[in-house]
Amino acid sequence: MLYIGIDLGTSAVKLLIMDEKGKIQKATAREYPLCFPKPGWSEQNPEDWYEQTVAGLKELLGDVDRSQVAGISFGGQMHGLVVLDAEDRVLRPAILWNDGRTAEETRYLNETVGREKLAACTANIAFAGFTAPKLLWMRRHEPELFAQIDKIMLPKDYLTYRFTGVHATDVSDASGTLLFDVKNRCWSEEMLDICSVRMEQMPRIFESYESVGVLTPEFADELGVPSGVVVAAGAGDNAAAAVGTGTVGNGMCNISLGTSGTVFISGTQFGADQHYALHSFAHADGHYHLMGCMLSAASCNKWWMEEILQTKDFAREQQLVERLGENHVYFLPYLMGERSPHNDPLARGVFIGMTMDTTRTDMTQAVLEGVAFALRDSFEVARRLGLYPARTKICGGGAKSALWKRMISNILNLQVDIAESEEGPALGAAMLAAVAAGAYASVEEAAEAIVRVVETVEPEAALVEKYEQRYQKFRQIYPAVRELYPVIE
Repeated sequence: MLYIGIDLGTSAVKLLIMDEKGKIQKATAREYPLCFPKPGWSEQNPEDWYEQTVAGLKELLGDVDRSQVAGISFGGQMHGLVVLDAEDRVLRPAILWNDGRTAEETRYLNETVGREKLAACTANIAFAGFTAPKLLWMRRHEPELFAQIDKIMLPKDYLTYRFTGVHATDVSDASGTLLFDVKNRCWSEEMLDICSVRMEQMPRIFESYESVGVLTPEFADELGVPSGVVVAAGAGDNAAAAVGTGTVGNGMCNISLGTSGTVFISGTQFGADQHYALHSFAHADGHYHLMGCMLSAASCNKWWMEEILQTKDFAREQQLVERLGENHVYFLPYLMGERSPHNDPLARGVFIGMTMDTTRTDMTQAVLEGVAFALRDSFEVARRLGLYPARTKICGGGAKSALWKRMISNILNLQVDIAESEEGPALGAAMLAAVAAGAYASVEEAAEAIVRVVETVEPEAALVEKYEQRYQKFRQIYPAVRELYPVIE
């Protein structure tokens, strides 16, 4: 049988189809636009997601035996606000995870409602990208549209609805809304009340590997697949990526170098960071995880290469980087503000340390190192909580760079395992579909059967020592410039 995984990303939807043994038969991707109506705002049209996903599915299924398709599932960009009216029509463009307009609403939640109350209700505090502050922003700035909301959805769940007619979400994606009681895996009535939201406006909660239903007859006919194709609830992109890299069970780690960057540590027991720097979310395997998220990771490299250097030859620029651990230039990678561990939507990118002999290559190296240093910031929080993974998986577009993987291994002093497949979220989604369709009894069983490590990057003692000294300097830069951000806004 065949299983389809769909990764609804920020810049593109990626789709793959795998067999029951995890072998990927075919993969494709379709891009869609990203809109920045005002500085710090980030929106997309949900219809673009649907149209490009359908086009991608038709391409994916073009030369396979469609009668063998048994399941479909999703990984998706988290936190985005999709609102539907009583006729299930989209009321406004989706406000995305990297949108920074909700600074005032975030302050209200953290300071007036209070961090302790938020944490008691949801195990987390408010961050500008979360869904709850977006609802408060709508209530204040778009009251007419807010009054028309009949259903509140997350990005991938809008596709689930279009495929099945079911308003559903999963526990991992719901965890990032600040409306969800993570420990008890249900919507928080108290948080819904704070945001003037009714329970009936929320989608039904499922575990990531559970079936929410089957394709509608019309959609199955359009794709030419059986009418009984199971649609699993799926997962937020980071939880789906963790499944796709085998980061399930207790004490496993995954680093994602996508548009955003994450440090993801899975656990079988519920736990929370008392200082709120890391997110405490439900995991797609039925358990929990802690996660540090930086808003700009591989997107920093893309910005530097394409917008500043005006090149698409990323590999050539990286080939010139030779003197690791010796760069005198530092970069704060906060191009869209920052979440973990600073929770500062006003933060911005900073280069520091340039001199007359600074080269283009030094600047490129600083961008890559700055992202890795920022990932370590989250990892240091995990270590303070008593979590000491010795190794990590890695995925995302940035993970294709051998140089970047070497930097991360040495800056974080971790063994970095590279899985055979680099299709983290999409593969994880396909694995969830296989579990929902009965091919595997659990997510852990699927991961053990499908995920294979093919290479490990080992930290180098001399380079670890050099980067330790560089990191201790890096971590002083943000506190030194933090007070400037409101001034230059």
